[in-house]
Amino acid sequence: MAEPQGRARGRPTPNRAPAPRPPSNQHRPSAEAPPLYAEAAGLGGPVMAAEGGAEPSGGAGLAPVPSLSLVEGSTGRAARVGDPGDLVALARQVQQADDFIRANACNKLTVIAEQIRHLQEQARKVLDEANRDADLHHVACNLVKKPGNIYYMYRRESGQRYFSILSPKEWGTSPHEFLGAYKLQHDMSWTPLEDLERRDAEINILEKLLSRQAALPPCTEPNFQGLTK
Repeated sequence: MAEPQGRARGRPTPNRAPAPRPPSNQHRPSAEAPPLYAEAAGLGGPVMAAEGGAEPSGGAGLAPVPSLSLVEGSTGRAARVGDPGDLVALARQVQQADDFIRANACNKLTVIAEQIRHLQEQARKVLDEANRDADLHHVACNLVKKPGNIYYMYRRESGQRYFSILSPKEWGTSPHEFLGAYKLQHDMSWTPLEDLERRDAEINILEKLLSRQAALPPCTEPNFQGLTK
């Protein structure tokens, strides 16, 4: 049979006086006194309780706080927040920052996507022009083609295409079908006669830029002054 508590094995327990009772006008400390600090769920640190010692009600007046972290002090515990509403402001600020970052990233990606589409169009144009220039260089011609000259292309009844230096006006009544006129550039590319004015203007601007830059002293930035005048 187990011995009663408070009595040592083999020795009698001396009689002890009962503990004094507190006066009736004093309140005994309650075992269920509210803690000074209520742990904030998911925040990694304590939050100061509301005035009067009562714990803040779960979710009452507090919005969800996603992924909100508080700075830990030297004692290893998170910094205390005096007002529970500060947590809502902190969470709202974090959410607003995430929204701004996402919007900025979307704007930059939109610009990049537009540039990619433009580059794709430019690449397609370059390939088309390269195929056209290669095809024109294989057209029959009894003359040595010189850059800077305009050549007129005709097609015989047999389907053969050939270049001539005579225009339809100079020919008078040409027995062959006229297909078009092209100018041979110095880079051995061909420019259609309808695009010749625009192409010559671009070449003039580039030549003017090169001559102006060659005459200027060395500088860290290019000088485009006067190119459009």
